[in-house]
Amino acid sequence: MIDETASTTDDTQRDASIGYRDIIRALVRDPLVLVSVIFLTLLILSAIFAEIVAPMDPLIPNIFASRLPPLSYATGLDGTEQLHLLGTDALGRDMLSRLIFGARASLFVALVSVFVSGVLGTCLGVIAGYYGGWVETVVMRAVDAFMAVPSLLIALFVLFIIGGGLVNMILIFALVRWVVYARLARGITLSLRETQFVEAARAIGASNARIMLRHILPNMISPLLVLATLEIALLVLAEAGLSFLGFGLVPPEPSWGLMISRGREYMREAWWMITLPGLAIFLTTLSLNLIANWFRAVMDPVQRWRWLM
Repeated sequence: MIDETASTTDDTQRDASIGYRDIIRALVRDPLVLVSVIFLTLLILSAIFAEIVAPMDPLIPNIFASRLPPLSYATGLDGTEQLHLLGTDALGRDMLSRLIFGARASLFVALVSVFVSGVLGTCLGVIAGYYGGWVETVVMRAVDAFMAVPSLLIALFVLFIIGGGLVNMILIFALVRWVVYARLARGITLSLRETQFVEAARAIGASNARIMLRHILPNMISPLLVLATLEIALLVLAEAGLSFLGFGLVPPEPSWGLMISRGREYMREAWWMITLPGLAIFLTTLSLNLIANWFRAVMDPVQRWRWLM
């Protein structure tokens, strides 16, 4: 006789778990997300190996090659003929090289800020949700205070006082964005702290720190990854906006927002100076949002059948 209960339990466990092969299969079945992953992978690799990938130095001007359209040739400072695949800016600097180095700046700010704010917010959220009482009150009132004021406004105000720059932007973004992780982590912790596996861990003498690190935190990895992906897209836009306004990276360092700010003066005669960095920002944030939505659906046992069937 077949044990129907055991069979049902096995099916439930199989449905509740997903391996890397399932993720790859789901990725292949969604061409749009697959293209997004490939694009972001190439972008990240180009940013990491920018000195090797970039055809020219993004900081050296060549006034004789000013505002050349894409696919133009010009004589470099060393006397050789050079191809500017995406044209040049007002100072004759290669646009492709500046886009690659600008990707490094934008992604570095976004990734480091997300990591710092994510670690800080998740730790505070788990502690607040697990202990409750005055600890939860203090943490959540701080969250409410930060969320009462738009984060971009706080960033503008603080950067106006202390000045722009890479490190300052990372610190400000981490300061204003930890609250979203704290709210999510606290909510998940509240739903898990009274579950049977947590009670069992307490019964065998596990410490509070061990319960939070080994039993509660692993169960919120998926939603935290989805949130982090969305936050990266948000911070790429925020970095570009602050650099556009003059509160971000300091010239002549390449930044997508700074490139748009400088290119708007030549919008009519050199459309590529503003279009190309704007397209880079658009494609990056769109890819991140598509991947986040796909990952959230694939990790959901109710929705993943659409990609795994």
